[in-house]
Amino acid sequence: MDNPADFKIESGAQGPTVALTGDWTSEKMGPAAPGLKRALASERSATFDLKKVGRLDTAGAFVLIRSAGAGFDLERVRGRPETLRLLKLVHDAAQAKPVTRQTPTGFHELTIRIGKGVVDVASEGLDTMVFLGHLLVVLARTAVNLFIHPQRVRWPSLVSLVERAGLDAIPIVAVTSFFIGAVIALLGINQLREFGAEVFAVELIGIAVLREFGIVITAVLLAGRSASAFAAELGSMKMNQEIDAMQVMGVDPFEALVFPRFGALLFAIPLLNFVAVLAGLFGGLVVTWSVLGLGPAFFLQRIVDNVGVVNFWVGLSKAPVMAAVIAGIGCRQGLEVGNDVESLGRRVTAAVVHAIFAIIMIDAAFALVYMELGI
Repeated sequence: MDNPADFKIESGAQGPTVALTGDWTSEKMGPAAPGLKRALASERSATFDLKKVGRLDTAGAFVLIRSAGAGFDLERVRGRPETLRLLKLVHDAAQAKPVTRQTPTGFHELTIRIGKGVVDVASEGLDTMVFLGHLLVVLARTAVNLFIHPQRVRWPSLVSLVERAGLDAIPIVAVTSFFIGAVIALLGINQLREFGAEVFAVELIGIAVLREFGIVITAVLLAGRSASAFAAELGSMKMNQEIDAMQVMGVDPFEALVFPRFGALLFAIPLLNFVAVLAGLFGGLVVTWSVLGLGPAFFLQRIVDNVGVVNFWVGLSKAPVMAAVIAGIGCRQGLEVGNDVESLGRRVTAAVVHAIFAIIMIDAAFALVYMELGI
């Protein structure tokens, strides 16, 4: 029913009385709103009769208060109780002054940032422990299922992720390791030439590639390749509420999403480390052969005699830890994504940065441990 807003001003001994009729809403006010303001422009105080108003919303109440100006007084308003309550609410909101918050400067700002940083670190540590505990429970459950209910393990997802995280990464790992081995050979030859010991560049290449660079380069490449992919995939599912839907259906996201990625990297990194070692040694072989004239047979024989297989096993022993760290960080950051794209970008970036930082720290820890063990 069309009931447009209208008003009528009547003069009286106590001042003018403004009788409003119709619906004073944002849709029905129309020209009545500016007309009321013009009519009351010269009036200091007026009495408002709202008993015949059909509907009144916050927009209509604000127009009424603004038109009355400084002379608006709730005591001079006649209307239904709900109308008076709405007018009081809008009037109080219109009279409220915005709160100005002082921006901290200097030492105060520094202490605030330090405090927030400490709280964030503590919160991240607690969330990491919760994630790790849940992951360990899922790993134990899956280990039992391997023997009792192997059909419950998500083999198709696991195999697909092994292909994406492992086999598809072989070209980039091989090419990068080849050039790393070549660079180590060039630097070693140039430095050892001052002592007339260029031939020992073979041992330098073997130890560096087998013990350190093979696994580190592999892990760093997977951190940039797989950790970011895991965070983006799980983050996108979190934004689309797919993970919430899985939980409602009774499916554990850790068992369906985190474990296959964890198992895929656990299987893929040793394979990629082997490829990286072969490519790195081949890069060093090419350089020593072309610069020093040392043939492949001589190169490989010195590797076998003077470097040995122990250094290969030392490098390979780091692979499971690197796999767990990369997969865990990538999946955890993905599960922490909020409902906006900015959060997704931050978490993907954090996954790569945290994974690379953890890889360097773990490699340094392994180096110290093996040094103390004399290996």
